[in-house]
Amino acid sequence: MKSEDTPFEGGPMDGRVLPVLLGPTGHPPKTYRIPVPDAAGGPPTVLVYRRVPRGHSRRLGLPQGWKYEFAAEGDTGARWSGGLSGLKWPWSKPATPPGTEPGTRPGTDPGGPPDATPGGRRDDADE
Repeated sequence: MKSEDTPFEGGPMDGRVLPVLLGPTGHPPKTYRIPVPDAAGGPPTVLVYRRVPRGHSRRLGLPQGWKYEFAAEGDTGARWSGGLSGLKWPWSKPATPPGTEPGTRPGTDPGGPPDATPGGRRDDADE
């Protein structure tokens, strides 16, 4: 696989240059996580760095390279390796509120007459 020497800025890795594997598009990953083991044997601390453009070309404004900046807020956002809970898929259904059954809308009477109007809106036949 192809790799690129990428500088790190801020945090404990400030000033270091590491070879980072490039993806299929030729870019390094958007976030770079570095686990640091705990001296007492506890869970490791994860340093998070975010990819930012190193510079832009004059004519087209394209990024000329990438560098990583330290993200002090830590591990935020969706991760590909740990789950996709932060992503909103257009085909996913909204979560049902507690106390309601799946397939029913809140505020409607499940024992009442069926309503053929989409979304429960009023139409001329309701008068």
